Amino acid sequence: MAEKKKFYTAKEASEMLGISKQTLIRYEKRGFFPKPKRNAINGWREYTLEEIEKLKKIMGRSN
Repeated sequence: MAEKKKFYTAKEASEMLGISKQTLIRYEKRGFFPKPKRNAINGWREYTLEEIEKLKKIMGRSN
């Protein structure tokens, strides 16, 4: 049985949201989206599936 992925990159999250990675980061910088956790090793943004679902609701896309 395949294990669910725990964290998604900004690119993966933006694809799931139907926006570009640049738009995702812009929304974060403008305060529309909460700041995500950062990977302790490389500093990349990390999103959980639950956080991505919350971002969809913020965008009005709760499917």
